[in-house]
Amino acid sequence: MIVLNGGSSAGKSSMARSLQAVLPEPWLSISIDDLVDAMPAAMQAVDTGIEITSDGEVNVGPDFRRLQLAWREGIAAMARAGAPVIVDDVFLGGPSSQKEWREVLSGLDVLWVGVRCDSAVAAERELARQDRPQGMAELQAEVVHQGVRYDVEVDTTHAAALECARTVAAHVR
Repeated sequence: MIVLNGGSSAGKSSMARSLQAVLPEPWLSISIDDLVDAMPAAMQAVDTGIEITSDGEVNVGPDFRRLQLAWREGIAAMARAGAPVIVDDVFLGGPSSQKEWREVLSGLDVLWVGVRCDSAVAAERELARQDRPQGMAELQAEVVHQGVRYDVEVDTTHAAALECARTVAAHVR
């Protein structure tokens, strides 16, 4: 397992694709965006689901958390069944998010990767993408890393996704 944590527009998805290209065996890549996309649209209209405000703040309720736990358990089951998995996530809860992942992934070999990007650069990427509310990248750039422990960290501010993926791949056993 490789768990990538970083704020919105930090380059996690690009790095996950690059990891798939450089690692010697096939790896699945699964993103928190996949979970959000799989949820019914109504989940974004209630307090119990997920709310993304116009300024980019993300608030999650109990229904979202319940489905997120099941999603994590499913990913862990795939890894236990022998599938190498790259997870692209955003630890909105910082160390508590990592703790929840650690519990679910107990007994598995996990490489924890911090994907950093300067908030101004992430905000520029966010603006170019036009698929996120402006402000999300800047809000998440640092807070998702506070109190989180990593095996390796990369910074995509000036380094290409492929270069960062090679750095991470060198730590994969």
